[in-house]
Amino acid sequence: MTKIYLLALVVVYNFCFSAGISMNGVSTIPPVLNIGAVFSLNSTIGKVAKVAIEAAVEDVNSNPAILGGTKLKLTVHDTNYSRFLGMVEALTLLENETVAIIGPQFSVIAHLVSHIANEFQVPLLSFAATDPSLSSLQYPFFVRTTQSDLYQMAAIADIVDYFGWRNVIALYVDDDHGRNGIAALGDKLAEKRCRLSHKVPLSPKGSRNQIIDTLLTVSSMMSRILILHTYDIWGLEVLNAAKHLRMMESGYVWIVTDWLSSILDTDSQLHSEKMDDIQGVLTLRMYTQSSEEKRKFVTRWRHLTRKNTLNGPIGLNSFGLYAYDTLWLLAHAIGAFFDQGGNISFSEDSKLSELSRGDMRFSSMSIFNGGKMLLDNILQVNMTGVTGPIKFTSDRDLINPAYEVINVIGTGSRRIGYWSNHSGLSVVPPEALYKEPSNRSASSQHLYSAVWPGQTTQKPRGWVFPNNGRHLRIGVPSQVIYPEFVAQGKGTDKFSGYCIDVFTAVLELLPYAVPYKLVPFGDGHNSPKRFDLLRLVSEEVYDAAVGDFAITTERTKMVDFTQPYIESGLVVVAPIKKLNSNAWAFLSPFTPKMWCVTGIFFLVVGVVVWILEHRLNDDFRGPPKRQIGTILWFSFSTLFFSHIPVELIIMLLVPIYVEERTVNSLSRLVLIIWLFVVLILTSSYTASLTSILTVEQLSSPIKDIQSLVASSDPIGYQRGSFAENYLTDELNIDKSRLVPLNTAEEYEKALTDGPKNGGVSAVIDERAYMEVFLSTRCEFSIIGQEFTRIGWGFVSIALSLW
Repeated sequence: MTKIYLLALVVVYNFCFSAGISMNGVSTIPPVLNIGAVFSLNSTIGKVAKVAIEAAVEDVNSNPAILGGTKLKLTVHDTNYSRFLGMVEALTLLENETVAIIGPQFSVIAHLVSHIANEFQVPLLSFAATDPSLSSLQYPFFVRTTQSDLYQMAAIADIVDYFGWRNVIALYVDDDHGRNGIAALGDKLAEKRCRLSHKVPLSPKGSRNQIIDTLLTVSSMMSRILILHTYDIWGLEVLNAAKHLRMMESGYVWIVTDWLSSILDTDSQLHSEKMDDIQGVLTLRMYTQSSEEKRKFVTRWRHLTRKNTLNGPIGLNSFGLYAYDTLWLLAHAIGAFFDQGGNISFSEDSKLSELSRGDMRFSSMSIFNGGKMLLDNILQVNMTGVTGPIKFTSDRDLINPAYEVINVIGTGSRRIGYWSNHSGLSVVPPEALYKEPSNRSASSQHLYSAVWPGQTTQKPRGWVFPNNGRHLRIGVPSQVIYPEFVAQGKGTDKFSGYCIDVFTAVLELLPYAVPYKLVPFGDGHNSPKRFDLLRLVSEEVYDAAVGDFAITTERTKMVDFTQPYIESGLVVVAPIKKLNSNAWAFLSPFTPKMWCVTGIFFLVVGVVVWILEHRLNDDFRGPPKRQIGTILWFSFSTLFFSHIPVELIIMLLVPIYVEERTVNSLSRLVLIIWLFVVLILTSSYTASLTSILTVEQLSSPIKDIQSLVASSDPIGYQRGSFAENYLTDELNIDKSRLVPLNTAEEYEKALTDGPKNGGVSAVIDERAYMEVFLSTRCEFSIIGQEFTRIGWGFVSIALSLW
């Protein structure tokens, strides 16, 4: 009932024309013009703006060059943070023939009051409503005389990109101001290939417990880059709760919009406990360039606020400077309005007269006839104020938007750089760069070093794996062969083996924790197909896979692999036979054929020598039996003195070892040649016999992979490995010849039985496996060399970008 009564009081008044207003179309300049202002007087921005606007009115009225003899009469109404009161106070101002309204301070109130301004064609100039959506064509009589949040969010996006972060979390007040500002931030981050991983709304009237609950949710998220976009009245409460939850420690990054810099500038003696809550925070401050006008106004500020020091001195923030310039901008526009012959007149709104209900006389509200003309003059103002050059772009934004980047340190703050829409981040004041071409390249972006939460100068990484966050699902093949590499504990979800040891050792070297869960893949009875597990990784059923995964060309098209942590390759394993020494081992160096050929040559040499010596040498004569014995004895006796130097043999002509002496030169030549042959034979025999007696001899019917492929015998391979596809696709082995095997025991049995008894002639598998298999089975061996060169690696999802 109270609200209805207040509204009724507002609308029942009649609009009356005061002195100086034209009644017959003749232009006159009134001695007094009514202007209004609506904002929250007790807010950080409002208490500064009131002093600044009143000072501007005094300065304008004391300067006859602006409005001649016309004085501005300012009426300030307090909205007290209420949307409804903001609307009511705006209507109240219209009772006094107000030609323009300065304010409101809050964007949510500006949305409501802008509709009133549109209806009555009264320009609405706000020095603090920064919501980007207020620049819409929906509000033609709204004029923002400060910087839009569109540029503040662009500055934050550039800061995020400058430090190399990619995901941020936005905490914002859940109203038009917060939602529209964060929407602009999301667009600007997307331009930098960054993103808002989470948008976390905060209730405008939330309690401390609600704030804590919200922050607890944020603390469980991965990103540690937090953007806080709210109001000064309870923004510090959010940061205090964050400090209580240990979210202001090392690893976190807090970037706060310009409400915090306004508090720091206004409350110069901010309580030390509150300063402790915001250490390491980055904030923005609207940049106003240095000038003589600004220096004089800053010097004058202490005198202007000497009566308002009950709660300590009031500092001058950027919004106060823009409030001061807003009044001057309006004064220049009114002056131009009068110079163009503009009239201050009002007319009834026929639509409102039809809405009169009882005591609510809407017909008393009139439209400002010169509102459109005054609005045009406002948008065409080109002046220099305490904030610098003031001029509007075609989008009705102020030219040269710029911000200071502030780092809260100790008992105060430090500027670490600037941001401007012209050149981005720099350590040089923006006006120094306006004369140069715009340069937004990465190499041209610069900021001084910052001190981050936790009093560290090392740039935070920007993300962590939260303790209660989602664990990585890592698939592990539940194989039943070679537990030395991967083995699952019986009845548990624990894994062991060489591959698991390598994986855990790598994780221990990382500077941060990686929560994960090993998930078995397979039924535990048959070795699973590695290809099926890799396919599930590519489909994001698993985040990664750990195990004995061979890196092949076909697999790399589907998933990504780490660097190889072990070298391997396919080899052939087959049964071997041992050739043990025995009583007849002395015959082994030569084959039977070789023994026969050697014996024949001994006889042939003996016969040749006998033929050459028979006619001349009496030792080679006699009865036939004696001659046959001489031939045999002479031939085989050369075997035992073949090691004697040839020169000595020639000289002695074998007088020591044989009774027969050769006298024919041809027989001696034949004998010398034969002794060389015998020397070679005895040397080869001695070396072969020594090897047989000292080294174990092994033999196998399989010589290498080529001989195995050429045969028709069955071949064993490990079930689930890539060997099956390699044998069929690369070596063109018929699939019917391939026998899948599950365990090392099956390997052993199949090789022992052989192809004739339902087994295999050889097994093809990777060397790493085979070395483990052969370590306890000496009856088998690797035949030939590796015929592939591969490595083992861990598996992750294939990424198309970073």
